[in-house]
Amino acid sequence: MSTVLVLGCWLSLTSGPMQLSAVDTMLTLWDSLSGSSISPLAEYQQLVITDIRWPRTLLAMFVGAILAICGAVTQGLFRNPLADPGIIGVSSGAGLGAAVAIVILPVTLATIITPVAAFAGGLVTTLLVYRLAQSQLGSTSVLILLLAGVAVAAFSGAVVGFLTFIANDQALRDLTLWGMGSLNGATVPMLWLTALTSLSLLLFYQRQAVALNALLLGEAEAEHLGIDTEKLKRRLIIVTAAGVGVAVSASGIIGFVSLVIPHLVRMTLGPDHRQLLPLSALTGAALLLMADIGARVWMAPAELPVGLVTALLGAPFFVFLLLQQRQRLSTL
Repeated sequence: MSTVLVLGCWLSLTSGPMQLSAVDTMLTLWDSLSGSSISPLAEYQQLVITDIRWPRTLLAMFVGAILAICGAVTQGLFRNPLADPGIIGVSSGAGLGAAVAIVILPVTLATIITPVAAFAGGLVTTLLVYRLAQSQLGSTSVLILLLAGVAVAAFSGAVVGFLTFIANDQALRDLTLWGMGSLNGATVPMLWLTALTSLSLLLFYQRQAVALNALLLGEAEAEHLGIDTEKLKRRLIIVTAAGVGVAVSASGIIGFVSLVIPHLVRMTLGPDHRQLLPLSALTGAALLLMADIGARVWMAPAELPVGLVTALLGAPFFVFLLLQQRQRLSTL
């Protein structure tokens, strides 16, 4: 998979409406890092590599890793291969926060505030869902958590629909494009944020890998092994919400990465989270990078939203998962 990731980086830097050779691209990157001037490319060509393609390549890898690893943890937490971080309300909440910023605020201010509003919306919505699922005794029902997530997602969707109805033409276009996912917002602060988030998530989740393995046996069995399941669920839900909130704030809503990748890796390696988590992050980075290349090349010089490409790839696989689940239930 690391080979695929390296190949994806090479294709991402050289492919697009402006075709550039791999050698010239590497020389341009070397110039940018070392301060030398050995690249034969014109200045505008160098800017395409250093200011557009390279940041976008990094953002695709970081966002893909975040979505995939959060998806793997969510599936392990709910013990369901069809689970997705969106079921706890983070995606719908982030969409609501972004919609409020895009429709209500002026265009110049909305560009800056939208990522912050998306992150805040996702985190607040998830905390609300978790609070609704928590009983007076402090225990958390997974079933109520799912139902609360569905209810909050429906309410958020209704509010977003209302904002879409009252939006002007520019806000409507911005809201539509944001909802389909895009990697155009690859600014330096966003790159640092997503890079630190992906690394922090991997380190944190890796420390919880053994507990997640025990949770696959059931909550009662995990408690018998000495694991505080309520504390574990609370930590994982909040950290997952924060991680997905960062990813959504950076790229908009990109579907199916968090659903497809963990299940694909699990089919290959098995359910052990000690291997599942890092490989899911690596595979998610490679998949989103390849999807972004397809989005830029497929209809060049026009550019498809990357969320459409991941949906085209992920939807058939999701149907395959549903059919597999149905066949498994029919044999019980």
